Amino acid sequence: MQKGFFTGSSVKLLSIGMVLGVAPIALLWGLFPGREFEKASSSVRDVLKLVNENYVDPQKVTYEQLAHNSIHGMVETLDPHSEFLESKDNKAFEEDLDGQFGGVGIEVELHAGHLIIVAVTPNAPSSKAGLQRGDYITSIDGYTIEGSAKMQEAVGRLRGKPKTNVAVTIFRPKLNKALSLTITREIIKVESVTDAKILDQNIGYLRVTEFSENTGEQFWKTLNKLLEKNIESLVIDLRDNPGGLLDSAVEVAEPFFKKGEMILYTQGRKESDKEQFLSESEGEPLSLPVAILINEGTASAAEIVTGAMKDTGKAVVVGERSFGKGSVQTIIKLNRGEALRLTTAHYYTPSGAIIHQKGISPHVEVVLSSEDDSKVSRQISRSDITDPKEFKERFGFEPIVDIQLKTALDLLKGVQLFDLQGMIEKVKDTPTALLPAPKLIFIKKVAGHSHSKFSGIPEGHSS
Repeated sequence: MQKGFFTGSSVKLLSIGMVLGVAPIALLWGLFPGREFEKASSSVRDVLKLVNENYVDPQKVTYEQLAHNSIHGMVETLDPHSEFLESKDNKAFEEDLDGQFGGVGIEVELHAGHLIIVAVTPNAPSSKAGLQRGDYITSIDGYTIEGSAKMQEAVGRLRGKPKTNVAVTIFRPKLNKALSLTITREIIKVESVTDAKILDQNIGYLRVTEFSENTGEQFWKTLNKLLEKNIESLVIDLRDNPGGLLDSAVEVAEPFFKKGEMILYTQGRKESDKEQFLSESEGEPLSLPVAILINEGTASAAEIVTGAMKDTGKAVVVGERSFGKGSVQTIIKLNRGEALRLTTAHYYTPSGAIIHQKGISPHVEVVLSSEDDSKVSRQISRSDITDPKEFKERFGFEPIVDIQLKTALDLLKGVQLFDLQGMIEKVKDTPTALLPAPKLIFIKKVAGHSHSKFSGIPEGHSS
């Protein structure tokens, strides 16, 4: 997520990672010079030895186990986002960030103890095998899912190496029948830009669910398809988007920025660690009215996009104050597939505003009750169910009006536009997003950014 891969303080961190990759972790405590370090590492060595030799259960205190536990404690007490990733966790983490993995091509949700298929990827193994939306998964490779299912455990069992088989038993309610299937896994790409459609008065709408490696490319393609249908304005829904790769956030913002215009910058512990992220988009930027929807679940990379667009007057922001996760983690590869993700910087909007622990306040605040927020989140995630009766049968409530989206649409239609402009001018000069749009220019994606950093962790339920 950082142009030029590792720079500044990250180079030093990477060099430590390289050393960790060529020697047993437990022996590294005394390798580095410095009196303070030697004193601290001596204490750690003493405790490792004492615990290893005296704890009642020797199987729990091998030097490797103790070293791993020590690293977990050392790193994970720094802040909520730094973490030591053991090989299994690191592999799953990399799959989520890459936006592709070996699996069967379904999205699932846990409801009332049932693991329910909510979407089947076209042309994926699941589709070819005949899985359907609404099927209940009752077992995976003989492991019973019903009743005690844990989402991530079930997803983990469905995922695996491409060209390997997984045995799945389902219950199809509309047939009142159980079916057993053997499915061969393939590489699955996660769609993180969804629900693209045209609403009233040629207003385009799309939702970004996370920022994985493919999000930028998906966003550009989806946006171009909407432009081909002559949209006159655009809603970008970033509600409940937990973030992801920093470079993907830059790529999503780029169509609206001139080449060389700053989208954000990061600042590490030293003044020399400052790095600017500039648009690399070719041609004229898009200039059409844009509304961005945010809520308390909008975090990290999603806040980068929101902050950049708001800060430069390219969009009006509607909803609730965002989460406020404005730190950047660097991925440092260790031995045997392990890694550290370590907070190395904070990111700032183009004007220098920090987002960390503050969040982004919307231009137009539309706060939902906790009950309505839960309902709207469910409606957004299950936009595939358009029949209100079916929706109520599934989730126990009738769909409600999404007043945050309605407010954004009203603004884009020009309702109370004059008052809105006056309010925004108190914070920023009149934004170009609210001025008449010139003839639209279709956008062409340039080469992707390299990424070694991310700003948040999406947790997917795709398999």
